Amino acid sequence: MLYLITEGGGKVARVCYSCGKGNISGNKVSHALNHTKRVWKPNLKKVRIVEDDKVKREFVCTRCLRSNKVKRAL
Repeated sequence: MLYLITEGGGKVARVCYSCGKGNISGNKVSHALNHTKRVWKPNLKKVRIVEDDKVKREFVCTRCLRSNKVKRAL
């Protein structure tokens, strides 16, 4: 699995546990072509998953849930 480590040693929040999808930044463009910064956030759900016969709670994007990239705990 993909682990993103910060300086403090902890995991980065709000990133998909399976594919690593996170925030994307860019510009909002108005009809008058004014540019302002904005952020697109992934559709993450906090779900219970099974990995190595252990149950853990992680953020997973809905695309990974739909394509069965992670096994959900019952």
